[in-house]
Amino acid sequence: MDDSWQLTKMTKIEVVVGGEDSAAVAELFAAVGASGFTAVSNVSGLGHDGYHQGRLLFNDRNGLALLMVVLPSERVAELLVGLRAMLDYRPGVLMVSDTHVSRPEYFQ
Repeated sequence: MDDSWQLTKMTKIEVVVGGEDSAAVAELFAAVGASGFTAVSNVSGLGHDGYHQGRLLFNDRNGLALLMVVLPSERVAELLVGLRAMLDYRPGVLMVSDTHVSRPEYFQ
């Protein structure tokens, strides 16, 4: 990557869970000191349990939610321990990738 962009390397964690588990994921994000996160409710997708339809009217607990957080690498291991423990007994998908941000102070 071109150094003139002045980007800082961090880690992005994305979690797709049932709506009833999104608050627990948000609590795990807060527990590791995340200054914020993004949540998208009513996502659709095809997985092991078949196709999940988004936009369930009047019911945000039975739909799927995508929660994303960006963290400095030193906070990732602690979060992954909590997320993996939750996903051992609840359905969901966990994705971890390297990313680069332009304002690292937003993610401290």
